[in-house]
Amino acid sequence: MSKKIVHVVGTGTIGEPLVGLLTHYQKELGLDEVTFHKHSISDRPKVKALIGRGAKLVVDDEKRDGFKAAGMNPAMSHEQALKQASVIIDCSPKGIEMKEKIYKHYEHNTLGFIAQGSEFGFGKMYARGINDEVITAHDQYIQVVSCNTHNLSCLLETLALSDGNDNLIEGTFVCMRRANDISQVKDFCPGPQVGTHKEGRFGTHHARDAYHLFQTKGLELNLFSSAVKLNTQYMHSLWFDLRLKRPTTLEALKTKIKANDRIAITDKKDANTVFSFGPRSGALRPHPQSNRDPLKHPHHAYQEPRGGLLLHASGRQQPVVEPRRRPALHPSQGLGNPHPGAEAILL
Repeated sequence: MSKKIVHVVGTGTIGEPLVGLLTHYQKELGLDEVTFHKHSISDRPKVKALIGRGAKLVVDDEKRDGFKAAGMNPAMSHEQALKQASVIIDCSPKGIEMKEKIYKHYEHNTLGFIAQGSEFGFGKMYARGINDEVITAHDQYIQVVSCNTHNLSCLLETLALSDGNDNLIEGTFVCMRRANDISQVKDFCPGPQVGTHKEGRFGTHHARDAYHLFQTKGLELNLFSSAVKLNTQYMHSLWFDLRLKRPTTLEALKTKIKANDRIAITDKKDANTVFSFGPRSGALRPHPQSNRDPLKHPHHAYQEPRGGLLLHASGRQQPVVEPRRRPALHPSQGLGNPHPGAEAILL
């Protein structure tokens, strides 16, 4: 019987915690081995910590001596890791390039290749809880959509499509993105930085990606998004406006949100107070009151501060029946000073 080996390419914002999770739940996942590729000779404490958790360091042949000199001992070359891997997860910003130059040569021995949200066109788009049913054994290349696209899609699925696939008239979003991750030192902006509409009728790539994601289910949604990068490292925020065919009420929408175990609700209005809860409570550690299987119910198993903060401050109680003119984006609708009773939704 061949070994079940997962190989992770990259140890950045996505790759490092992923390697940690895979090693922590290696037995439960039925994995024989977890390997990870490090490109640059740097981050020795991080690399040694991952090795200490049971993962095996993989490097390019020409850099092996450099890693050894820096106190990091590679277990094998990258070529060896690619030959033995059952699944390869690319967490780098070069997934498309790696697919064309490298991964295509290992399709015969690899069950599947997975890339992150920025790699549009890598493979079939996927978001957990949205289109699980369309993924088959024949889909060798999968692109897991970005965090903001997950947020858009979760709202669409929960608030609109739960009442019918034809219920959405249009969806408009403003993604207020954090400048960078707390682990990053590059690309921070000193003030709000407005994004451009490069994706035609979709605006930014967030709506484009959500459109193609739901297209895997045979749906053609009318979506538009804008984006602005804020000078913070805390959490993304999202303003949204959904026009529905069928009447609904605020209480009905709240009920749908509370029924979704991948969404949390808080009365906090400040991203820093929500964000700080994760580290204080033990991010990525089992929830002390959770007795559910963490592999089947991740929302109940972890306290993780890297979610998206969605401020939807609509205080309207009346049913939304017909489409109406899109209102101007106003501070009372999600950019500050929410209406009394507004709640934050965490995805």
